[in-house]
Amino acid sequence: MSAPDAQHTLLFAEQALLDTGWARDVLIAIGADGRIARVEAGAAPAGARHAILLPAPANLHSHAFQRAMAGLTEKRGPDPRDTFWTWRQLMFCFLDRLTPDDVEAIAAFVQMQMLEAGYACNVEFHYLHHQPGGVPYDDLAEMSARIAAAAQTSGIGLTLLPVLYQQGGCDGRPLGPGQIRFGNDLDRFARLVEGARKALSALPADTRLGLAPHSLRAVTPEALSALPGLDDGPVHMHLAEQVGEVEEVLAHHGARPVRHLLATMPVDQRWCLIHCTQMEPDETRALAATGAVAGLCPITESSLGDGIFDGVRWLGAGGRFGIGSDSNIRISLSEELRTLEYTQRLRDRSRAALARPDASTGRVLFEGALRGGAQAAGRNSGTIAPGALADLTALDGEAVDLAGKGGDTLLDAFIFAGDDHMVRDVWSAGRHLVQAGQHVARAAITRRYGQTMRRLGDAI
Repeated sequence: MSAPDAQHTLLFAEQALLDTGWARDVLIAIGADGRIARVEAGAAPAGARHAILLPAPANLHSHAFQRAMAGLTEKRGPDPRDTFWTWRQLMFCFLDRLTPDDVEAIAAFVQMQMLEAGYACNVEFHYLHHQPGGVPYDDLAEMSARIAAAAQTSGIGLTLLPVLYQQGGCDGRPLGPGQIRFGNDLDRFARLVEGARKALSALPADTRLGLAPHSLRAVTPEALSALPGLDDGPVHMHLAEQVGEVEEVLAHHGARPVRHLLATMPVDQRWCLIHCTQMEPDETRALAATGAVAGLCPITESSLGDGIFDGVRWLGAGGRFGIGSDSNIRISLSEELRTLEYTQRLRDRSRAALARPDASTGRVLFEGALRGGAQAAGRNSGTIAPGALADLTALDGEAVDLAGKGGDTLLDAFIFAGDDHMVRDVWSAGRHLVQAGQHVARAAITRRYGQTMRRLGDAI
């Protein structure tokens, strides 16, 4: 390998997962543009040395503000059966307390925790747009600008998805308390998107903008058809998450959510459908065939009782998936992947449910999160290869559960025997943001978040 110039940062890994598979003694040169310039296996040590280097995935689904609700919704209310729908009412009550300053502080903390868990990018499904009562801020994109400001502080890669939310249900009923902070018609939403684009312009070149119709319940068919034309980035939407949602869409549109969407929209690789925990086998196969990503959030899906995604059938049909932290009550890459696999095992009373003959369970889970996350984020990442963004995670080679292990077994041990304490360093587009297990601005970000939480108190 020729000597890199002074514009390159050098990383050396004893083991690294490349686009061609596992390799030893890998030298990686990162350019000033945040992209990988060169990769050489079997190289002599140079630069900063690491035991294990992996590509870092994107966290493809987040509602940052919900992090501040962690621990506040575990009490049984007057309803004899607590469900997603009762939780949602508590969420609506909580968000009426949040100011733009609060949202910025919470989002920066969430992004910091994502980085420390091993994610390099935050795909923010952003629907909290207006003041309590629904009156827009003077700057229509004020809240989008606060998410961008948080990313400026944390340094994380950001794909921002402004969310269109028009109605309270398929019947067109008006938005209720709390929800009204989300609401826009299509014309005002188009202006909001342009404001968000302006807010993102100050961030690094790896920043992306996409769009998100919230759900089939919350947008009109006419708006759903027009929405993808507002931007050419990724399109994300909640789909088939709850039984009640399936029943409502079936009653109003004459088809279950997945079938209705596929019959009315040209779903392709640009799309990411979130949750999809309520699909029948033929729906699973049909949606997988589109090339869209299934955005899975196993910790939140467990917390809210959504159901279990049909991962075995999805992967068998060639489907793509990625991982998100959604409600952010627990931000842990390893735990999300572990929960995805364990739910398959519990449902089917099996083991190594998602493994392949040529790849272990951990390898299938991790590479799936890499590829699907990059696609859903609209980000050239998810691989250690020349030209890709330098989104990287270094694991702790001194961790006892990784001792003596190599290849796929490293990923199996990280996901099933370890946790995010194994994450030592993280780079997002070459920005070295986690060092020795902690974010470089941890103290300041945590202090501001703590002040916000003390002000909010027990808000539910």
